[in-house]
Amino acid sequence: MSQERLTLLDGSTFFTTNGLGDTGGPDDGLYFADTRHLSTWRLTLDGAELRLLSFDTPQYYSARIHATLPSASVGVNPALSVRRDRIVSTGVHEDVIVQNYGDEVCELVLELSLDADFADIFEVKDAKIGPRQVNATVTDDTVTFAYRNGDFTRATTVVFSEPGELRPTSMRWAVRLPAHGEWMTCIDVTCSDNDGEHPLRVGHGGFGQLEPDMPQTMQQWLDAAPVLHTTFDPARHAYRHALMDLAALRFRPLKGSAHSVPAAGAPWFMALFGRDSLITAYQALPFHPRLARTTLQALSMVQAKESDDFRDADPGKIPHELRHGELTFTGRSPHSPYYGTHDATLLFLILLDEYERWTADTTLVRQLEPAARAAVGWMRGPADPDGDGYLEYRTRSPQGLANQCWKDSWNSIMFADGRIATPPIATCEIQGYAYDARIRTARLARELWHDPDLAEQLEKEAAALRQRFNTDFWHPGRGHFVLALDGDKRQVDAATSNIGHLLWSGIVDDEHAEATVALLLDPRMSSGWGVRTMSSADHGYNPIEYHDGTVWPHDTAIIAEGLRRYGHRQEAVELAVKLLEAAAAFGYRLPEVFAGFDREGDKPVEYPTPSSPQAWSAGSVLLVLRTLFGLDVENGTLRWAERPTAFDGPMRLDNVLVRGHRHTIAL
Repeated sequence: MSQERLTLLDGSTFFTTNGLGDTGGPDDGLYFADTRHLSTWRLTLDGAELRLLSFDTPQYYSARIHATLPSASVGVNPALSVRRDRIVSTGVHEDVIVQNYGDEVCELVLELSLDADFADIFEVKDAKIGPRQVNATVTDDTVTFAYRNGDFTRATTVVFSEPGELRPTSMRWAVRLPAHGEWMTCIDVTCSDNDGEHPLRVGHGGFGQLEPDMPQTMQQWLDAAPVLHTTFDPARHAYRHALMDLAALRFRPLKGSAHSVPAAGAPWFMALFGRDSLITAYQALPFHPRLARTTLQALSMVQAKESDDFRDADPGKIPHELRHGELTFTGRSPHSPYYGTHDATLLFLILLDEYERWTADTTLVRQLEPAARAAVGWMRGPADPDGDGYLEYRTRSPQGLANQCWKDSWNSIMFADGRIATPPIATCEIQGYAYDARIRTARLARELWHDPDLAEQLEKEAAALRQRFNTDFWHPGRGHFVLALDGDKRQVDAATSNIGHLLWSGIVDDEHAEATVALLLDPRMSSGWGVRTMSSADHGYNPIEYHDGTVWPHDTAIIAEGLRRYGHRQEAVELAVKLLEAAAAFGYRLPEVFAGFDREGDKPVEYPTPSSPQAWSAGSVLLVLRTLFGLDVENGTLRWAERPTAFDGPMRLDNVLVRGHRHTIAL
């Protein structure tokens, strides 16, 4: 049980260990601002690892760990117990309590091994950690680890409340416990960077409660969300879990900014990701519209102003990823931010329009008009380097992503026979997003920016794109839209889940809609838990390949919305229900991704290394609830559908905020 993973979060700070609370794996440690501030944190008693009894996480930032002696076995029940109460709060506050329940005096040696390597998160993730000269300074009750590389500085300070034998990489206590006695020490770990030390937000001497450094506490966040009433347990439990995960993933990506946005996911993606944050905010709109507002504001602040090949930047482009570690600070990594995404800028425009529909916040839409116009300029210009009307990508950076769609792994864009496509690449769903972005921005231009000329131009461009797309991306022989066009404008003919995003965007014409729906629901694509990223009939299919056969919850949720948009409500509801059943099988928390094997048992097969919690997977639960209720805002009016036949009992949402008014939606 000690090998179970324990991850606690506070903004972009996270501490990952085994169930005992100890580091041991190569990825374990305390991470602050993309740097590992503790690489070793391991507690032993008389030189031996403790035996874990259980751990509990009352909040996403706190854990209580119960352990005893390793000698415990059948009929052998040690009188000694060890409890560790941990709170992650920019740094760490940990209380270690040793209790003797026996009638005899107990003498023991408790030792905490500790160290800091200040590795950049990219080095840890890629298992390529470079050497560093770390200095350790010891005083009576404090050890400080410090590292400097030019102007880049980091430090970790560890303070102990109880005296002991303190060395640079260990603290040793010789403890004498009377019968039924107790011993306790408090440990504070603080992190420092170029801005100085970041103090803990928790007091000493107790487990307590931490109020996150957010505009809303966890309870306020939950109270502000609509209340779901349903007899369908997977929906009820997964909804609450999703709200809690989204609250846990909130952080402030920009120093000095009040904007809190969802980080992409734990552990490796506790950072600002344009695509992930935008999709998550879209998913959450009927439930927490503020998330969209802050996401749009934050991303507009880091929108590219100039071209930069190293960072794949062009004017008007919304970033892919922002990091703060040493590699980025010293210019060895392009993530300051990195702009290698060809869809985030389009999603920015889509979210801006959808946000106004739900909130009537015309003030923000007018404030962001310059950013939106710059995004349109990118879409019409640098996004289409050869001027053929399709948006295609090719990295210009030596460290850039080969693929810059949502399936951004190196081998995600392949032909049906398994060949990898060569750039520049125009994936199908990006064209759908470009169509939708034009239609939506035209509405904003006409109604809020009072620019009918721009609106008319964008609508004409959208109509022309839709007409050409339905010819150029359709494969008559295979009977479906292709994944992409490659650098030679050849059709990359694999059957993939990307075509479901085309339904969501509205670019599919009536002639091809039924065949698209049929393929998505075919057993080659639908696993029984969700839609596979690649058809099981194609050569590149692998049920545990990251983007070539797995099931991604956010992908399936978007496809369900696409089915609903094209009038296939029953099929959309059935797909939504399958995804909620998958959530129930995972303890009501959908992981980033799971394997694409056919549904045969009571639980989907797990992917080896998913992020969890993960923002757009949590958001997927919210989006499928929108699908179940059939929620839309049209011409300022909230609309919903009949109760789906997949449910025996009633469904109701209370306290849905639409354009300043609260609504109850009863099916």
